[in-house]
Amino acid sequence: MRKILQLILKILTKRVLSRYHPTVIGITGSVGKTSTKEALYAVLYHNFFVRKTDDNKNNELGVPMTVLGIGPTLKGLLKGIWLAFGVSRRRYPSLLILELGADRPDDIRYLADMVRPQIAIVTAVGEMPVHVQFYPSVQAVAREKSHILKYLGPNGLAILNYDDPLVLRMSHGVKGKVTTFGFSNHADLWASDMAYYLGDNKQVEGLSFKMHHGDAFVPVRTHGLIGAHQIYSLLAAAAVGMHVGMNLVEIASALETFEPPAHRMTVLPGIKNSLIIDDTYNASPLSLQAALDTLKDFGNILQRRRIAVIGDMKELGSFEVQAHKKIGETLADKADYLIVVGELGAYIAEVARPKMHESRVLTFTSAAEAAPKVRELMQEGDVVLVKGSRAMKMEVIVDVLKA
Repeated sequence: MRKILQLILKILTKRVLSRYHPTVIGITGSVGKTSTKEALYAVLYHNFFVRKTDDNKNNELGVPMTVLGIGPTLKGLLKGIWLAFGVSRRRYPSLLILELGADRPDDIRYLADMVRPQIAIVTAVGEMPVHVQFYPSVQAVAREKSHILKYLGPNGLAILNYDDPLVLRMSHGVKGKVTTFGFSNHADLWASDMAYYLGDNKQVEGLSFKMHHGDAFVPVRTHGLIGAHQIYSLLAAAAVGMHVGMNLVEIASALETFEPPAHRMTVLPGIKNSLIIDDTYNASPLSLQAALDTLKDFGNILQRRRIAVIGDMKELGSFEVQAHKKIGETLADKADYLIVVGELGAYIAEVARPKMHESRVLTFTSAAEAAPKVRELMQEGDVVLVKGSRAMKMEVIVDVLKA
């Protein structure tokens, strides 16, 4: 039944796209897809009729439902059929922002063939990406992501992360134009002078940075962002804005309205005047390392104790032990206390324990078991990072620690 529904949705999607001719912006990568999608929407929606992927509906059913603007009901399917074959609608979005996710080989090829993006963004792959359990190597994951570029025509645009070697390599063979983004000044669009800014209450409220293109630059101030890696999403969105005719000043102004999606590096007030960094939506080696770098910087700037609460990273296949041990190797200078949750998290603790004081590394089997101990351990003004894969339910800990 699912396969039949999938085929029907694909036929309707292709028909609608050929009928209304929207510009399709496809986003893929191991991390940062949703943040890039939201940043893109913030940049574009004032000037264009835009539709974006809802939540995380980035698979073979969610993507066509976004194109058709329907939900998973019989009424929605009938609406999609009418949109495709009924009386032509006067208004249909001029821009579609679509997340394209991949759990298994050929997922991106299937989705990209269906929607044929005119603008394709690859956010990052990293040395050890998420969802790698169904792929033989990291290079295989990169090849999977690169399928989004194969459907670009001569007038298409590929927007690639300059700082990720696997992504940058994808520029070879692209038929259309290539624009790069990153922190390197060799990128077409790049960021410099990143700094935290404080509010009236002397708390960190967000990030400021300079966004460069050629010899021009504009200052950008973003509320609610605290991780340098979050700036990648803003740069990718800015590249699209420039492609559709916006200038840097307009783009910078639009980006100041962007707020990160929930549970993705969200700063919350906690008990005992603490700050909770809620990054519980999901976890991969790349995103966890970036979150730990943020914890280090945040704690150092505010001169507060840093507590890392880390759950298992799932869907890493044969890389899972290696990936967790690698995280443990880097923790000593990034956290004052480490609490790990889950069987795989124990590998983080195993490697980190000799580098940190024995009493500062604690292991638990579940988030529910760890939560009261984290609460007991916390002192006035601590900064606490909570992160793990969705299956670990790390949001349980955040709920206990919130003020």
